[in-house]
Amino acid sequence: MRAIVTRVTRASVTVDGVVVGKIEEPGLLVLLGVTHSDGHQEVVKMARKLHEIRALRDEESCATAGAPLLVVSQFTLYGSTRKGRRPSWTEAARPEQAEPLVDAVVADLRERGARVATGVFGAMMTVESVNDGPFTLLVEV
Repeated sequence: MRAIVTRVTRASVTVDGVVVGKIEEPGLLVLLGVTHSDGHQEVVKMARKLHEIRALRDEESCATAGAPLLVVSQFTLYGSTRKGRRPSWTEAARPEQAEPLVDAVVADLRERGARVATGVFGAMMTVESVNDGPFTLLVEV
């Protein structure tokens, strides 16, 4: 499981002209990708890491600051550009495997007390964000 985590002052995701998820205060925008070998163990590790990673100002985490997260599924994080100019998607999990795992990360975050907004799995989304720093991390478990 892989995530691009960006510290933001605000972020939103829109589907068909409708805002479906947003955070309006400092927090984390999380683009989350799933590969074939991911399962429950990766869900728990990723949720914990996202909630507790000290990526906010003053080395705070969402857990310590009560900051929100906007989680957006992104299969393209497992795209490979090693050969040629056309990305290969063979390392990305199929939707029927990936969607429940993305949902499980969100559920685990919420069980930890996190405030979580989301995009819509599989939809064509427009993501807007205001980066803070900028501060962006690649998180893998």
